[in-house]
Amino acid sequence: MVEAVFAAVSEEEVTVAQRFLQLAEVSEILNISSAQAYALVRSGELPAIKIGGRGQWRVEATELESYIQRMYAETKSFVQAHPFGSAGEE
Repeated sequence: MVEAVFAAVSEEEVTVAQRFLQLAEVSEILNISSAQAYALVRSGELPAIKIGGRGQWRVEATELESYIQRMYAETKSFVQAHPFGSAGEE
């Protein structure tokens, strides 16, 4: 998933770029809006760092992958606790 973002980048740039992602890249990978990506970071749900004089947010690729795995685990728990078509659902 993350590799696709860097497909058009030179090999030298990939070494540096693979570690950190801009929020625009995070939103593209997760198919969410930039505002939603920002909200995930500001809420602490998705760990990130602020860098540079302008305080731009960066998300480590490994943190994004961890977040995705947590969401899979949470979804699995939800589905198990709320089976589709169980009695009482309409």
